[in-house]
Amino acid sequence: MAVNLPLPIPANLKPVAGIELGYAEAGVRKANRKDLLVLKLAPSASVAGVFTKNRFCAAPVQVCKIHLEKLKDGSAPIRALVINTGNANAGTGDLGLANANASCAALAELLQCDASQILPFSTGVILEQLPVDRIKAGMPQAIANLKADNWYNAAEAIMTTDTQPKAASRTVTIDGKSVTLTGISKGAGMIKPNMATMLGFLAIDAKVAQPVLEQMVKEAADKSFNCITIDGDTSTNDSFILIATGAGALEVDSVASTAYAELSAAVTAISQELAQMIVRDGEGATKFMTITVEEGASADECRQIAYSIGHSPLVKTAFYASDPNLGRILAAIGYAGIDDLDVSKLNLYLDDVWVAKNGGRNPDYKEEDGQRIMKQSEITIRVRLARGTAAATIWTCDLSHDYVSINADYRS
Repeated sequence: MAVNLPLPIPANLKPVAGIELGYAEAGVRKANRKDLLVLKLAPSASVAGVFTKNRFCAAPVQVCKIHLEKLKDGSAPIRALVINTGNANAGTGDLGLANANASCAALAELLQCDASQILPFSTGVILEQLPVDRIKAGMPQAIANLKADNWYNAAEAIMTTDTQPKAASRTVTIDGKSVTLTGISKGAGMIKPNMATMLGFLAIDAKVAQPVLEQMVKEAADKSFNCITIDGDTSTNDSFILIATGAGALEVDSVASTAYAELSAAVTAISQELAQMIVRDGEGATKFMTITVEEGASADECRQIAYSIGHSPLVKTAFYASDPNLGRILAAIGYAGIDDLDVSKLNLYLDDVWVAKNGGRNPDYKEEDGQRIMKQSEITIRVRLARGTAAATIWTCDLSHDYVSINADYRS
């Protein structure tokens, strides 16, 4: 059960002019489930993405990077995305690359475009070859039900161990022009920044120049999907794609413009919403935790300390048990790798409770106050370093018995 995460309401997911979505039950791994998704884009669309930094990056990630890189040489625009669940097509060697390219070629033939205009994505089990024939066979069904208002079905079609679909939508006004943003994400385990085991697809109906869109997607990812962690494992397939369909009235052609700043802020805000949905639906999660580190010498060291806390199994299991064994947080801060950290100036808070003062237990701290906070489903850990003005925030969850069960049974 996800932590304070209501199901998306299909009617609230706004169509984005210039993009249609269609799904199929291709039987990639299991029968009778949505596991294939096609996104068809208008010729006016621009596309940019960021991907996993795992050196074992999956075949579709490699193909996506090649096809997006060709855009810089004036290649024809991206016309469609194809996504499958149930199989990651990672650790599959040359055959995996051939299968990823074959899926692009098959969809390109159906849509009458070039294979380089297709971006492939996969998620699921690693080290197994992609059943590309099933994916090809399912494509006509996906194309047949292409619709602009298919976002909820699309969110279901990219799920793996997710307990529910993840989608968000909003409309903003910039320079007097309306802009619609709608996106979906998936992920529940193997989550660690750079990127997480996640797929995210966000569409906006503005017209955005390609280099500007590339800057925008990097900024959004760094403040959203690269600020979440569930279990400290970086996946092989992570991808976050930003699509500007060009079908709306707003045009953005410079990162120095006011319109860019406003649109980028809106893209980042909805990206954070989608990223936090992944944490709230973390495998076996019962608590959603915000970790903020303040007064640091740099944002990087603040993130380093925040991740150290967020990755600690001892911290995460203590929160699952509502056990205020909060010395575990201090230990995680201490081994974060900030060699010149003066712990005698450090202060630690749990929501409104001042736990550690100037590096030691606050004389006014009572364990029952800590336990009161830890019984909540949403908790904020705040660390003040007293060494500068920088700050950083990440989001994580607790670690429960169910996490072990889910991953022990993942392939069965």
